[in-house]
Amino acid sequence: MSSEKNPTRTRILKAAWELLESNPGVAARMSDIAKKAGVSRQALYLHFPNRTELFVATTKYMDEVYCVQDSLADSRAATTGEARLEAYITAWSAYVPKIFGIAKTLIVMAETDEDAARAWAERMQDMREGCEAAVAALARDGALSSDHSETEATDLLWTLMSLQTWESLVVKCGWDQARYKATVLSLARKALVER
Repeated sequence: MSSEKNPTRTRILKAAWELLESNPGVAARMSDIAKKAGVSRQALYLHFPNRTELFVATTKYMDEVYCVQDSLADSRAATTGEARLEAYITAWSAYVPKIFGIAKTLIVMAETDEDAARAWAERMQDMREGCEAAVAALARDGALSSDHSETEATDLLWTLMSLQTWESLVVKCGWDQARYKATVLSLARKALVER
């Protein structure tokens, strides 16, 4: 069900998003989220029986707000493996800065919070599936480097595109977004595309 059709659900998701983003590494309690959303804890639990479901729903709500499916359209419509790889890296590169706050919070929380760990693992599995699709398209075209199996190539691309890599280069080293994207794309091509 789209959150647009349920204003209470939307308020809860917005509250969870704001709390997760504004307090990096701090475990957002259900009671804090209910208070921020202006609903009772009972009403919160009617919509989300546990924090894992709430955290996953919050990240999916972010996907709706940022129209992530639209941003992936070029990747899915690509007719060659190289085009799919470029479009996927382009889409992810544009998305990371938007989700960095909440993603960083879930990563930090995941060390000690099972709900956050499950929520983040699910989202990273979604991202990995995009990497698998790009690698499979390269393999289908006969363009995948013989240096790696499809699984290894997926592992490599997934790691190269990780939030931690973006954080290291953009946040810590001060790279601009264009340089980050161009470098990741160049490295992915060198590592994965047969020449």
